[in-house]
Amino acid sequence: MTSRNYSIETIGIVGTGAMGRGIAQIAALAGLSVRLYDTNPAAIGAARDYLADTFAKLVTKGKLEQARSLAALANVSAAHTVAELAGCDLVIEAIVEKLDVKRALFRELESVVGGQCVLASNTSSLSITAIAAECADPSRVVGYHFFNPVPLMKVVEIIDGLRTDPAAGDALMDLARRMGHTPVRAKDMPGFIVNHAGRGMNTEGLRIAGEGVASFVDIDRIMREQAGFRLGPFELLDLTALDVSHPVMESIYHQFYEEPRFTPSPITGTRFAGGLLGRKTGEGFYRYVDGKQQVPQEAPAPTALPSRVWVSKRYPDARNAVLQLIEQAGVSLDDNDAPSADSLLIVTPFGHDATTAAIDEALDASRVVAVDALFPLVGASRRSLMTTPATSRASRDAAHALFAHDGVPVTVIRDSTGFVAQRVVATIVNIGCDIAQQQIATPQDIDLAVTLGLGYPRGPLALGDALGARTILDILRNIGSVLGDPRYRPSPWLARRALLGMSLTQDDAASADTATEHTQ
Repeated sequence: MTSRNYSIETIGIVGTGAMGRGIAQIAALAGLSVRLYDTNPAAIGAARDYLADTFAKLVTKGKLEQARSLAALANVSAAHTVAELAGCDLVIEAIVEKLDVKRALFRELESVVGGQCVLASNTSSLSITAIAAECADPSRVVGYHFFNPVPLMKVVEIIDGLRTDPAAGDALMDLARRMGHTPVRAKDMPGFIVNHAGRGMNTEGLRIAGEGVASFVDIDRIMREQAGFRLGPFELLDLTALDVSHPVMESIYHQFYEEPRFTPSPITGTRFAGGLLGRKTGEGFYRYVDGKQQVPQEAPAPTALPSRVWVSKRYPDARNAVLQLIEQAGVSLDDNDAPSADSLLIVTPFGHDATTAAIDEALDASRVVAVDALFPLVGASRRSLMTTPATSRASRDAAHALFAHDGVPVTVIRDSTGFVAQRVVATIVNIGCDIAQQQIATPQDIDLAVTLGLGYPRGPLALGDALGARTILDILRNIGSVLGDPRYRPSPWLARRALLGMSLTQDDAASADTATEHTQ
């Protein structure tokens, strides 16, 4: 394959929906000449009117100078036929997610554009190699995956197909920076980086709900307030809408040949079929009134504290955190090796359920309550407790009162391997590690793409480092030991680095660019 020198000043955009308009906006503001084409001629005019209105609003808000607004709008013109894209240096398609339609478009474009023109697809789920397969020159076909809304989501994935000329991807990397976006580079694999990494939050949240562990609202509260994510899985699914999210979940699952880590849930299949798509339909996992999410009030916490509390010594750091809260509440500590008959029994499992913890330590399961200590308990914004099937109401309420004594909200869930936060976070980290293991992207690009594309507080690899790679490994192994589900098998990237005490963001020490063969 011979690399070309690509110079991009004129961009054609095929498809003038939300994605096409967003790409046109940032390109025009960057001083590029933009030609809009759509099979519906009225859509082209509507897109240009939208851009004019958007630029005017930005001027009114003081975010854009009038002169720059006028210049940007002047950069945008209509292409009434595909033939009018002939002089473009780059054509980006943002059309329907159907492989045969995209292939037909690219074959038509090849007959029109010059040999130096890059052909890019904004696909979120289709293979770039497959799109390019019927092109006469697949070397200039690249994935250029923006996120909606394009002007606000400042990351773009550049995807190299098997036959893509690296120089074409390099040119799109440079162009992304010129348009004010952060580019990340990925191999052509299902979901690329962001949609691949996003399986952890959504599919594990759905799995937890499907087991009856907690309600949609409680799972979201835990992930948002305890784990520090901006949105919980069901708030996120309502925002993206199930007519988008559910097909992507199924597509990635099938493209990875039924990989257990990506198994979709019948919960979304049923709700999708019933039209409960999310915010845009007024009802999803939540109801929306005038666009406002309707969330039930939490019941007040019990106030009757336990008379005495025994705390497991299995995890010393977690025990010490619980002891601080017991001292703050002024409750007596049962410090005996074998608990007294009237003590509330607190365990702090990592990956195990409360039942397994009770059996392993030979405890009376009717008095056992587990607390999630993966995230700090002291100074927390929310705490999670879980009960065994045998835990008495009195023990549950006493534990709730204890851990809510300082005013921090507490969520009590049914027994679950790894609570809620542990399961979801460990799955997120594990999938991120496997993306690195498969060399789909560099560790740095994985974390960058996820923080910008999904709004997570940290990328999956940095998150694993912050919580402790060995802790994440133990959580996954313990979940797997109870459930026997290959979904939770640790990635080799995680297991090896955890055992060696290495950072998850660190590549193999002996690897070098000249010695690493990236195979697909």
